[in-house]
Amino acid sequence: MSARELKNFINGEFVESRGNDRFDVIDPATEAVIASSPVSSEQDVASAFGAAKAAFETWSETTPSERQLALFRIADAMEARAEEFADVESLNTGKPRGTLVDYEIMPSVDQIRFFAGAARNLQGLATGEYVKDHTSSIRREPIGVIGQVTPWNYPLNMATWKFAPAIAAGNTIVLKPSDTTPLSTLLLAEVAAEFLPAGVMNVITGTRDTGRAMIENSIPQMVSITGSVRAGMEVAKSAASDLKRVHLELGGKAPVIVFNDANIEAAVEGIVGAGYFNAGQDCTAATRLLVQRGIHDEFVAALVAYARDNAITGAPRDESTMFGPLNNPNQLAQVTGFIDRLPDNADIKLGGKAVGGKGYFHEATIVTGLLQTDEAIQREIFGPVITVQVFDTEEEALTMANDVQYGLASSVWTTDFGTAMRASKKLDFGCVWINTHIPLAAEMPHGGFKHSGYGKDLSAYGFEDYTRIKHVMSFIG
Repeated sequence: MSARELKNFINGEFVESRGNDRFDVIDPATEAVIASSPVSSEQDVASAFGAAKAAFETWSETTPSERQLALFRIADAMEARAEEFADVESLNTGKPRGTLVDYEIMPSVDQIRFFAGAARNLQGLATGEYVKDHTSSIRREPIGVIGQVTPWNYPLNMATWKFAPAIAAGNTIVLKPSDTTPLSTLLLAEVAAEFLPAGVMNVITGTRDTGRAMIENSIPQMVSITGSVRAGMEVAKSAASDLKRVHLELGGKAPVIVFNDANIEAAVEGIVGAGYFNAGQDCTAATRLLVQRGIHDEFVAALVAYARDNAITGAPRDESTMFGPLNNPNQLAQVTGFIDRLPDNADIKLGGKAVGGKGYFHEATIVTGLLQTDEAIQREIFGPVITVQVFDTEEEALTMANDVQYGLASSVWTTDFGTAMRASKKLDFGCVWINTHIPLAAEMPHGGFKHSGYGKDLSAYGFEDYTRIKHVMSFIG
């Protein structure tokens, strides 16, 4: 794979696009052009899906142990090249280089290994006679060819969440990374090619039009996307035209409820880490705080002080950097737009401005005084902006927490077990953390409700989403 002239990966090799258009890939920390990538045409999409369809005929017949071994080997190869993956990911996203191996590369390796194990642990009802003189059994089968689209905030992680369970289940895939961050996904395809038959994993680059062509292609039986609510709605509408299965992980607006009895020091440290990690470009980011009135003022003061000292944005290889730039100029404009449109009742306690010079940097920002109906509370900012609201009662906090269109993740900070259990029951979100926020485990499902989409990533539940269930009944009388 050339570092400058990128190609699609189709049928086991890098190939030139049949389209004429290309786009620049930009380093968000310096605004320098680091690569040129093809805008894949409908012909490229058809070629990739054709390769995946042909490969499915044999890959779907492999045993779980064969698929497991291939994934284990991919994971081992990624681990051996972890520093290379970290270099590529940092260059393409602007993320701090020093944290990438531990926080993103090795978790991806672990998740591939988890799905390798899942390939040999299919669950189902016991074979038996549920109707007299008839024996029933359940087959869990691969769905077929899968079309997948990943976002720019975690390029390698999201590619892992897509390809590993799909391939472990016996499917073949065509995956399109975001147009701003294709590098690590193409490197992953290069690594995986040594251990997978040609056509099992195909990667094409392009724009929204390329993604649209993928969804509209007649070959894939399922489409899976991680992205914005708008993109998810468009995919669902398009996929409905020929009843493709749809798997959606979309936006979030995670409430972080801090009760009077919370450990303020621990909460502040945990929330700053989970709010500004990856510049807040995370659907689960801890950016919408609800703090009980009894500790509100003390908590805000501690939050501002800790963030001022620790939530530092800067160059990816600067050891003092906690988070890097926003991914692209459009995202920086979105964040500054939210700040510019703040109502008069808003009080900016920290930050509030883009950082001048090269790169798409924005200061760590804290805003108080907002009302539940304000835009910055209701819509996903997807940047390094934390809002803080005040509440009086547990019931009020839960009402405010659930009063958004999203339902992906949430957290509760309290030392009272009963409070934590009541809140975890009432919160309308796919994940509830208690006295922590943002840790993920390969064994546990990740996915939301409402406008945050449906379907699960990670875990046995995420693996099952890439299978179909068949009932086989035999007359034995």
